[in-house]
Amino acid sequence: SDMDNTDKVVGLIEECRQLGLDVLPPDVNVSEYAFGVDGEHRIVYGLGAIKGVGEAAVEAILAERRTGGPFPDLLDLCRRIDLRRANRRVLEALIRAGALDGLGRHRAALMARLTAALRSAEQHTRDHAAGQDDLFGGPIAGHGVPEAPEPPEWEDGERLTGEKETLGLYLTGHPITRYEKELTDIVTARIGELAADADGNGTGAARMPPREDRPAVIAGLVVALRVTQTQRGARIAFLTLDDRSGRLEIAVFSEAFQRYRPLLAKDRLLVVKGSLSADEYTGGYRMSADCIWDIEQARAAFARRLEVEIDSEQAANGFVSSLARILTPFRVERGAQNGAGGCPVWVEYRRPDARAHVALGAGWHVRPTDELLQRLEELAGRERVRFVYRARDGAAGRGFGAGADPV
Repeated sequence: SDMDNTDKVVGLIEECRQLGLDVLPPDVNVSEYAFGVDGEHRIVYGLGAIKGVGEAAVEAILAERRTGGPFPDLLDLCRRIDLRRANRRVLEALIRAGALDGLGRHRAALMARLTAALRSAEQHTRDHAAGQDDLFGGPIAGHGVPEAPEPPEWEDGERLTGEKETLGLYLTGHPITRYEKELTDIVTARIGELAADADGNGTGAARMPPREDRPAVIAGLVVALRVTQTQRGARIAFLTLDDRSGRLEIAVFSEAFQRYRPLLAKDRLLVVKGSLSADEYTGGYRMSADCIWDIEQARAAFARRLEVEIDSEQAANGFVSSLARILTPFRVERGAQNGAGGCPVWVEYRRPDARAHVALGAGWHVRPTDELLQRLEELAGRERVRFVYRARDGAAGRGFGAGADPV
């Protein structure tokens, strides 16, 4: 059936979005097996389209919901449903898909409490089977879930990965969102702006005459990838980038394909430099790739430096040694091959009456990975760590929002 065909489901959801229809995440207290429409004409995700759940498990959940009403929390859900049909694996998939978000806790907390909830539900079932009910026929209390410290919410990346694995798409966000601020100083424009500026499409000031090529840098998530072979036997690829504002197909011809083949994969965030030309068929643009980077390589290629801001109080509390300890595993030698020469690190020292920049030596160039960024943000604070990008021809800064702080 179509419910089992994830690619078809994803395609239909994309069509709904393009038509301006809202698609709500699955909800164990609202969704049916198949997709539906609520009273506000919004599409409600069907539980049957969640990978790893299955029809028998969904029917068990829906039957109990129709009989006993909505599930107020995770423990109530585990106690009331048939755990032989909706087991731990099913419940984990429901959590990762967001189908239990309405049960009062975030996904990380639900996952952390699942084992205790299942244990309590199993004991509840044994007590009921043994006739250990109270005077009014109900189960004896005392098998709740012990309170424990609430774990932190999942980062956006983990949340979206869970959705991708269980739903086949990113439903509540986009992986590019966390990078939008810094991408402003790399890209020429957002893809949606290119569409608005295209010849024959509105009155955009940057409209380009047909057949005139121009250089551009574009970033986005690879949502489609097709590899083919020319009549001469050369392999080429066509990939579609999505940056939340629009989509653009990019041709990767044989020379670029051989050079950047390891980077070409679906669900990968890429930065592409190439030539834009008008597409007379669609009225928009098409692009051929000259250079391709992942986000780490793009930072190394375009960033002037990685800046960490500290104040006098932090400096007096062992900040420098902590900074060195964090940077050490990410240090690289200058002149490394494949664009991995690293990024310089500067420390911006602030006092109430002055500020100064201190550039660390060449031996402290680092690989600008997401992991390094996260560790530095934990040390100094999210707003005190940033990449500062060089001004570039073609990087118009119109793209994703506020750019890096001025130098």
